[in-house]
Amino acid sequence: MAVRKHGLDDLDRRLLHLIRERPRTGLLEIARLLGVARGTVSARLDRMVADGVITDFGPNLSPRALGYPVQAFTTLEVEQVSRADISAALEAIPEVLEAHIVTGPGDVWCRVAGRDHEHIQEVIDRALAIPGVRRSSTVITLSTVVGHRVHPLAALE
Repeated sequence: MAVRKHGLDDLDRRLLHLIRERPRTGLLEIARLLGVARGTVSARLDRMVADGVITDFGPNLSPRALGYPVQAFTTLEVEQVSRADISAALEAIPEVLEAHIVTGPGDVWCRVAGRDHEHIQEVIDRALAIPGVRRSSTVITLSTVVGHRVHPLAALE
């Protein structure tokens, strides 16, 4: 068996690749394709979930297919003392897909989705209404060159 590097060995990487490429495949079939016992697959998945490598098994959803074809990135300048309240308020806005505390210009970067440009403005207005948010700067996404992904990191040795 290969030596683990960063908590993953070759079997883990092959398992992750397989469930990414064929997410509806059952454990028995995965075991057969990998040439290992079903219990091995189950134990590996359980370990990767417990270690936080696998964060969910849910489907990836398309904002565009759900009726939200416009995406934007908005930078919020916030009062530092109210960061926890601001985080909770941003999480309550369904159109906020991600929010990250950052260094450099601005304090919080958000990726938001909307039905159209006016809807994006409404989302930004809701963010600006949060106590502690001082101002925003927003750019509209024209196209996606590389979408959100993590799997290539698991393939690195």
